[in-house]
Amino acid sequence: MSDKIRWGVLGVAKIATQKVIPAMMRGRWSTVTAIASRDRPKADAAARQLGLPKAYGSYEELLDDSDVDAVYNPLPNHLHVPWSTRAAERGKHVLCEKPIALTAAEARQLVAVRDRTGVKMQEAFMVRTHPQWLRTREFIRDGRIGEPRSILGYFSYFNEDAGNIRNNPEFGGGGLMDIGCYLINTSRFIYDRAPSRVIGLIDRDARFGVDRTASMLLDFGDGHAAGTCSTQMAAYQRMHIFGTRGRIELEIPFNAPIDRPSRLFLGGRDDAPGGGGEEIQVDACDQYTIQGDLFSKAILDGTDVAVPLEDAVVNMECIEAVFRSAASGTWEKPDL
Repeated sequence: MSDKIRWGVLGVAKIATQKVIPAMMRGRWSTVTAIASRDRPKADAAARQLGLPKAYGSYEELLDDSDVDAVYNPLPNHLHVPWSTRAAERGKHVLCEKPIALTAAEARQLVAVRDRTGVKMQEAFMVRTHPQWLRTREFIRDGRIGEPRSILGYFSYFNEDAGNIRNNPEFGGGGLMDIGCYLINTSRFIYDRAPSRVIGLIDRDARFGVDRTASMLLDFGDGHAAGTCSTQMAAYQRMHIFGTRGRIELEIPFNAPIDRPSRLFLGGRDDAPGGGGEEIQVDACDQYTIQGDLFSKAILDGTDVAVPLEDAVVNMECIEAVFRSAASGTWEKPDL
């Protein structure tokens, strides 16, 4: 094996062609050598645009390429498990977009596939390795805001396109699966555990049948997390973490910019209401480059990936609990 992992990409999704592939091509331990689409002209066009040496007219062809070491899977949600499984069975390591499955049971199937095949597999929550989130957790562990007691999060955009897969329930569409999963994942990251119970409220679009607005309250015992996500509201994102001695605000927590520093605001317990707090800048970086490089380095070194696949199972259990709560109108416990 060379000093760079050779990646193949399944599909020509926008996140792959506009964000992930260009970022991974800039990596120290990553390079992208092939892309596949069920529409060969689309694969050819993407390969030309991105300067990739190989294009395939089927996913199977890419998986049969012995020069591909690892696969990035940004396919629609309902195709994550089947094609990640097929890639692993071909001996390819797999980085799969979130949510990694439609259910927690499916996510557990992938854990079994990973164990059976011996490949490395990870859910692509790129925020978990971004320096602004690592810095935030470091502040908390160092006691800068005391004991964390409350997290408030918001993530939204506007999309009423009937042809968009995010508005198709059969493809795992809806706000909770697409962006609400970030609110759950990062809250678990900060508290370093799963919530004991959750409660959820969901408003569904009558035309599409998917959740267009979802709100949740997660009970971590001596701390709580509350969040709202929406696919039909003004675009916005923010995370606030409040502790017994202070607070931290992440200005752009999920789609961190690559052309300027990310900003955190660290406030004290006695700051005046509305005060901005101390501004802390985190050097500009591309979280997709970091994610790809850390995964590639784990392959090269034979070490663990940055975020174990079991974490994806826990996140899916929490998502399912929010859906159950919205239906039952009561608190629900993640099936951990």
